[in-house]
Amino acid sequence: TYDLSKAAHPPPASVTFPEGTYVNEKDGSILVPVAAGEAVFGSPDGQGSDDERPQFRASLPGYTLAAHPVTNAQWRRFVRVTGRHPSGLHGAYAGPSKSDHPVVCVSWEDAQAYCKWAGLRLPTELEWEKGARGTSGREYPWGKAWDPTRCRNRRSSGTEATCGIWEYPAGRSPYGLFHMSGNVWEWCADWHYAKAYKRYARGELTPPTTGSTRVLRGGSWYVGAD
Repeated sequence: TYDLSKAAHPPPASVTFPEGTYVNEKDGSILVPVAAGEAVFGSPDGQGSDDERPQFRASLPGYTLAAHPVTNAQWRRFVRVTGRHPSGLHGAYAGPSKSDHPVVCVSWEDAQAYCKWAGLRLPTELEWEKGARGTSGREYPWGKAWDPTRCRNRRSSGTEATCGIWEYPAGRSPYGLFHMSGNVWEWCADWHYAKAYKRYARGELTPPTTGSTRVLRGGSWYVGAD
């Protein structure tokens, strides 16, 4: 019942999304609803790194997440309209043949600027994680077992390159989101704090207010499961 014809990159006919999905008019992003409610976050004892533990349950309000990463075509439009030319980003977007690939070499500050221009915002780390894993605590968007054929990674394609946003449909998250694992790393709004999940597990869900680095999630075309 939704119309995605005005999206910056309309999906193939075989790709569908949950009720309530819509297109952001400013940049053409497809925004997918993530319903309010409880989800499992973090890693159980013996898995993951220390800053991913403990595993806990928490409830988040409803929100939306983009169906796919911001593309080269979307980024080029942002640069053209705003005149923003970040230094050191000469490789940030490629030619027409990769217009539907995710943009790379974008700093956290520039990601923030893009969101502000588009009338959007970066997700918190918990919002990102729920969108990627669903509510049951699965380890990967598609389930609990690593499968290199379901996302763009260093073992999946034999090439060191990004891929188009509608590739790897078998790797979509429970909400239908593409590339929440692999292809390119994705910025979250939060400062990184090694003990954040320990605090969240106590019910204190306010993100860290200071730090020296920002949170990246999702993996990339040049790394594997390890």
